Amino acid sequence: MRPHRAFSPVIQEQVELFGPEAKHLLEVLRARPGDKLTLFDGKGTEATAIIEAVASGHLWLKVVEKRQASREPPVPVELYVALLKGDKLSEVVRAATELGVSKIILIITVHSVAKEMGESKLQRLRRVAVEAAKQSERSLVPLVAGPIPISEVPGVKQGLVAHPGTSRLVQEILAPGSPVSLATGPEGGFSDAEVLLLEAKGFTRVSLGPRILRAETAAISLVSLVTAGAGV
Repeated sequence: MRPHRAFSPVIQEQVELFGPEAKHLLEVLRARPGDKLTLFDGKGTEATAIIEAVASGHLWLKVVEKRQASREPPVPVELYVALLKGDKLSEVVRAATELGVSKIILIITVHSVAKEMGESKLQRLRRVAVEAAKQSERSLVPLVAGPIPISEVPGVKQGLVAHPGTSRLVQEILAPGSPVSLATGPEGGFSDAEVLLLEAKGFTRVSLGPRILRAETAAISLVSLVTAGAGV
């Protein structure tokens, strides 16, 4: 059985865990003194640690081995995803993290029902990314940033934007050895003007097939085609 994984933004000789991370270890995983854990800081460092003591909502650990780890795609993959209704972005962030995306930037579009996001919801999405990185044994936790207006998306060297009615396929366009930026729209899709804007910034329209996908399915499908299908 593999040791439980826990996130700690700083890994030093002695580590104290508290808050949701400690609560999960103590109440769900029943961690106890003497148990071994794998710590990761979300920036590429992992460590083997032993629980020395526990108290209400706290664990104290001793790091016995520290190492660099990488289970990341060889090139960065970033996702620009429109604000979605309800809790759909949590699904996108969770899956995109598992699939190896390095950065997730939320964008505001013409057809976005939501035009802003509170700090508490943004922090929740960041916690989803941490949990997904922990579950999938990633060495990095992707940045979750934004939201920004679509007009503020920077120019890219290689970009793919999912858009219905396009015949070009991801595998026909993608250069696997180069960093890639991906973009998917809201429930109503990108407007024609927004697609033209993204094209001017270096994005190329690609098809996700002949069927119309839900916004959250489209985002996950595009990431899958790039990181899993093309092996990036």
